[in-house]
Amino acid sequence: MFKLHRLVFKIVLAAAVAAHGPVAYATAPFVVRDIRIEGLRRVEPGTVFSYLPIRQGDTFTDEKASGAIRALYATGFFNDVKIATEGDVVIVQVLERPAIGAIEFSGLHEFEKDNLIKALRAVGLSQGRYFDRALVGKAEQQLKHQYLTRGFYAAEVTTTVTPIDRNRVAVLFAVIEGPNAKIRQINFIGNQAVSTGTLRDEMQLSTPNWFSWYTKNDLYSKEKLTGDLENVRSYYLNRGYLEFSIESTQVSITPDKRDMYLTVKLHEGEPYTIRSIRLAGDVLEREAELNKLVGIKPGERFSAEKLQATTRAIVDRLGEYGYAFATVNAQPQIDPQRHEVDLTLQVSPGRRVYVRRINVGGNTRTRDEVVRREMRQFESAWFDSNRLALSKDRINRLGYFTDVDVTTAPVEGTPDQVDVDVKVAEKPTGAITLGAGFSSTDKVVLSAGVSQDNVFGSGTSLSVNVNTAKTYRTLTVTQVDPYFTVDGIKRITDVYYRTYQPLISASDSTFRIVKLGGDLKFGIPFSEVDTVYFGLGFEQNTLDVNSRTPQSYLDYVKSFGRVSNNVPVTVGWSRDSRDSALVPGRGYLAQANAEYGTPIAGTQYYKADLQAQYYYSFARGFVLGLNLQGSYGGGLGGKPFPIFKNYFAGGIGSVRGYEPGSLGPRDAKSGDPIGGSKLVVGNVELSFPLPGTGYDRTLRVFTFLDAGNVWGTEGNSIGANGLRYGYGLGLAWISPIGPLKLSLGFPLVKHAGDRYQKFQFQIGTAF
Repeated sequence: MFKLHRLVFKIVLAAAVAAHGPVAYATAPFVVRDIRIEGLRRVEPGTVFSYLPIRQGDTFTDEKASGAIRALYATGFFNDVKIATEGDVVIVQVLERPAIGAIEFSGLHEFEKDNLIKALRAVGLSQGRYFDRALVGKAEQQLKHQYLTRGFYAAEVTTTVTPIDRNRVAVLFAVIEGPNAKIRQINFIGNQAVSTGTLRDEMQLSTPNWFSWYTKNDLYSKEKLTGDLENVRSYYLNRGYLEFSIESTQVSITPDKRDMYLTVKLHEGEPYTIRSIRLAGDVLEREAELNKLVGIKPGERFSAEKLQATTRAIVDRLGEYGYAFATVNAQPQIDPQRHEVDLTLQVSPGRRVYVRRINVGGNTRTRDEVVRREMRQFESAWFDSNRLALSKDRINRLGYFTDVDVTTAPVEGTPDQVDVDVKVAEKPTGAITLGAGFSSTDKVVLSAGVSQDNVFGSGTSLSVNVNTAKTYRTLTVTQVDPYFTVDGIKRITDVYYRTYQPLISASDSTFRIVKLGGDLKFGIPFSEVDTVYFGLGFEQNTLDVNSRTPQSYLDYVKSFGRVSNNVPVTVGWSRDSRDSALVPGRGYLAQANAEYGTPIAGTQYYKADLQAQYYYSFARGFVLGLNLQGSYGGGLGGKPFPIFKNYFAGGIGSVRGYEPGSLGPRDAKSGDPIGGSKLVVGNVELSFPLPGTGYDRTLRVFTFLDAGNVWGTEGNSIGANGLRYGYGLGLAWISPIGPLKLSLGFPLVKHAGDRYQKFQFQIGTAF
């Protein structure tokens, strides 16, 4: 290239000599008086001068001219660069490269255009940049790579560059996608102790099945295969096969590039048993305490998973005492003849340290104090890994962040100090929830809500919820301040307007109950998982009755009037140890609430509500969920339990397979459900991954058994004779608009007068 530029320069000089006699000695060194740039259209002259190694006052030579040409070519702005001289003036003549005016695609089906444009930007090709033909090949390879990730091994890309106005070009990528290659077979060679089917179950990649359109697991991916092989390796190591190894992996594709075959050759070896296990190193005189954390015993089959859990438990325990950088190294001594292994856990606690500073980052909208007030590890205190883990869990439970990363970093020059870095990734905390259902009377049941869980980054939440159907309307506005006081007392303000027609049959379409009110509650934390609530409210209930209204409502209006005011006092308690509110796999939720209608407004009653949920994960991906809910109410001061406080059961969130609110006592004449003062609901739900999706927790199948009913209304009522049972199956999906559940339910035993509803769906909680 250097010789070529030098030749060009000499040709230019020769031409100049032929045309202008006075320039015959231009190759001789001279002092540059001026520099002139010719041919610029988009590039600013100042940009050229910044790259040009020649300045006014410099001595011009052939070597400097060649260096200037190389420097300007290297900018990527020009297709051609020439340097001429006219007396003591240097003339730089350039031909600018065209700019990319448009990038278009044809033949796209698998990808969106915007996604491919982002991929091309990674190799330097984007609209507005200068066109470089050398980038075309890289761009084509990048596009082919994108198709390879989705199994399109026969994809072809052809590029056409078309000049357009103002020295620009349009780049068109014509794509022939071809068929995508499917994994037709996964074979294992050398497995004697474990079946091929078991090993395939450990893999994410699979042959095509009914749900491949969703999982895409039948498309080969090098990254997925690497992860799958690690899963296979872990499977063997967790069962004692210390000599296990993967000898080779072969991926082959058919000539038509439609089918792929995976073959994995492995060596199993023999399973090993633990002969002995002991602690060594500096155990800080806590050997007895640390020995209790060892989860693997002599005589057991070796398990890498149990060994990792043991080392992690010891490190965590040392971390609770301030040893932030403790390590435990397992040193195995293998006896290949007897297939036994001696394990030595070498403990190195390091120095005890305390926390100098806690740094919060990544929160562009959420205030620092919202994160800091959840920290249970304090500055200037001894490092405590248990408190640090609790802090991370509390920040996660806020629901404001997609990811929370808590790390420690040593302080330079100070061996006994660390800084704690809390990095969060914020997510949109506003949400729109939608729900719907169907019944023979209400037809379409709709619910909608708008909520913001982190208003102005303050940690305060505000929500508005609307429910509407043929027989009821609800409008609720709720505001929650989780730190009303610096001690963590929560304040909940709730204002609501509800109208509903409890008589869901056609016998009376005008009777309704109107509730208007609000309440104020305070939640006082008594521990990390326990909160006690105290509240005071006011509500007004209006009963719009007529001659066709059931007798129980007419009797209540006759005794107490159409309008009943109520000033309730509430006391509640809750404890939540679930690992996830959306897809719980372990832990429990318990909550209790008691309400007392004070004599201030003339309505005296009491009622108590209890709920407990428990989740247990077994096998792999299988979760058993239990839910029990009970409610009991009664009147005080010689008055009955207010009819507008009656409980209803049946339908979504209760006993599936029955119409919403249809269970319990019914009016003797019309057969309409009128509710009662006692309620019991129980649910048993077994969820497991959708077959063919691996262990994806966002898409699951569940089966259920529900039971429940309502009792307690005396007089003109019928129908509350024992529990009702429903069973069925459904599909749960964490959709972009929230957790969605579809269920198909059937009554276990049919009773006269019961009303059934097979298909239901909801967006909301687990039960």
